[in-house]
Amino acid sequence: MKVTVEREIGGRKLSFTTGELAKQASGAVLVQYEETVVFVAVQTGPPRPGTDFFPLTVDYRERFASAGKFPGGFLKRESRPTNREILTCRLTDRPIRPLFPKGFNDEVQVMSNVLACDGENDPDVLSINGASAGLMIAPLPFQGPLAAVRVGMIDDNFIVMPTKTQMQESTLDLVVAGNLDSVLMIEGFAHQLPEAQMADAIMYAHSEIVKICELQQEFASKVGAEPVEFEEPPANPFAGMLQEEAYSRVSEAKQIQKKLERHAATDAIKEEFIEKLFPEGAEETSEGHTIEQFKEAYYQMERRVVRDLILEDKRLDGRTAGELRSVSCSVSILPRIHGSAVFTRGETQSLATITLGTSRDTQRVDGPFDEYEKRFMLDYNFPSYSVGEVRPIRGPGRREIGHGALAERSVHSVIPPADVFPYTIRVISDITESNGSSSMASVCSATLSLMDAGVPIAQPVAGISIGLVQEADRYKILTDIMGDEDHFGDMDFKVAGTGVGVTGIQLDLKIAGINEQVIRETLEQAKEARRELLKTMLSAIPRPRADISQYAPRLSQTKIDPAKIGLLIGPAGKTIRALQEETQTNIDIDEDGTVTISSSNGAGLDDALARIEAMTEEIRVGRIYNGTVSAVKDFGVFVEIAPGKDGLCHISELSDGFVKSVTDICQLGDRLEVKVIAVDEQNRVKLSRRAVLADRQQSETESSEES
Repeated sequence: MKVTVEREIGGRKLSFTTGELAKQASGAVLVQYEETVVFVAVQTGPPRPGTDFFPLTVDYRERFASAGKFPGGFLKRESRPTNREILTCRLTDRPIRPLFPKGFNDEVQVMSNVLACDGENDPDVLSINGASAGLMIAPLPFQGPLAAVRVGMIDDNFIVMPTKTQMQESTLDLVVAGNLDSVLMIEGFAHQLPEAQMADAIMYAHSEIVKICELQQEFASKVGAEPVEFEEPPANPFAGMLQEEAYSRVSEAKQIQKKLERHAATDAIKEEFIEKLFPEGAEETSEGHTIEQFKEAYYQMERRVVRDLILEDKRLDGRTAGELRSVSCSVSILPRIHGSAVFTRGETQSLATITLGTSRDTQRVDGPFDEYEKRFMLDYNFPSYSVGEVRPIRGPGRREIGHGALAERSVHSVIPPADVFPYTIRVISDITESNGSSSMASVCSATLSLMDAGVPIAQPVAGISIGLVQEADRYKILTDIMGDEDHFGDMDFKVAGTGVGVTGIQLDLKIAGINEQVIRETLEQAKEARRELLKTMLSAIPRPRADISQYAPRLSQTKIDPAKIGLLIGPAGKTIRALQEETQTNIDIDEDGTVTISSSNGAGLDDALARIEAMTEEIRVGRIYNGTVSAVKDFGVFVEIAPGKDGLCHISELSDGFVKSVTDICQLGDRLEVKVIAVDEQNRVKLSRRAVLADRQQSETESSEES
């Protein structure tokens, strides 16, 4: 039976439909918003033997066909997921996971396919809503509904579910997911938005989320989906014993400040009990209790210890709730690299390097939406040695792609526009040591390395991660969480920004939501921590360097009349190729007439720029040109100052003294600096070398007088 519900959200119709497609799936929903359609299928299966976690898998795919396009490249078929698809998978997964009961380990897979894309309404948020609706009608103990919306801001006015066109003017790109009562997930980026406004935007989003949650409840009711009760597993037989015999010892071990020493101490206690309860490698006790049950009980006891300590104002490394770990920064640590920096916060360390390139180095990105080019990239690497482990390198995983995108977009808003700094910029953040919030360390190291590279960023950006431990009405908000506090805590709330406001924000929860009070307190606590970080960072390098590295390519830009692009290129590219060869430069021309010249040779760059401007600009009286002698006469020489543009330099204007013969000064084909002294009514150009020599002599005289 086909069931459809719909409601107006943001001035456009949102609908959920089931009963037409994928009838054998556990739950299948067609989500439509205007002319963008996403199909979401939910499938459940029995747990795999020995699974001690919730094996939720989320996949999201955007087909080029949804926008009437063919995939680029040799193969005309989509293959591995793009970065955008991976990021949307993570965006969908994060709010769903906390809404399943503890101990539920059945296989659950959510698959989202974009079937139609109108180019204006982004399908990524629809995937979250469709996943929730599908889980609501599947035979699963899902504690939903949840919903998600995107919020933009134009002229200080919030817009729910903005179109792509509106987002071009928006200073905010915020995705919020939540349920009827609270917020579950946040991911957003802004142009230095004050904390109070960011909190207002989140709560505005939640007011719209409630409407979509109510629509999903109506949807599940019409489908006739019955709630599925989850039967909690029996109490662990080792829980009481460990509470009595190991709790205090583990509590002491957990307060060791060094990460590896702390882990070694708690592992030693664990191994001691294993030897005692399971002698000689036994898998079961005499009562039939397994070693897997013991390990689960020990983990839960560890979790209880950490949370109790935090609620008693005893952080594992002795800090107060709002205190940062020790921070150190250094820049210019590598030779020849265009910019480099190391940022260390506690036992988390990021090494960032900068590469500056030309417009030829931009990254081309294609998908159902319009193709575009990226001129700022940040790649994040998390090698196994950073956490004292051994594992093979398999390329960037979902986590590395997600952390890199978060850091990249958190810094992006302070990157200067191309007309101010025409370089392509690539940042690489290598995490050389990790104990919590390496993505925010990457934000800090990226900022330092950009300043070291001479990139004129609008403001320095710092990032911090805030944690939470909540038990009933009691909670503690923790600044700069480390690994154990993240692992055993309830929240990882990352906030990046400048001294002015927030540039990036991401919330991950292990509980079923947080309220407005926690959100506002967290943003304020993050603001204070960020200010402290910026003070330390600016002590290492107070402002961007005045010039770029000598090893970086030199770039210069000029704007020409688009009608003269053909003149600059010449027949079959002859003119521009000759210009590049003669000046040892690379020249790129945009359709709007922007010409970018790059070279490792400053003199060649200046020569190319002067010749391009001379070639494409109208001849102006008083301008100096570096031309070529095209004809020699008894009365003077004709000099080509631009392709097809000659002027006469009379013999009397060739030098500041008497000239007996023109050939005493120059020959055919010589380069000659000349100044335009007149352009008559017939557009004939009169040139003077004597005027150039006089200007140069005057300049030298003034310089010697000043010295």
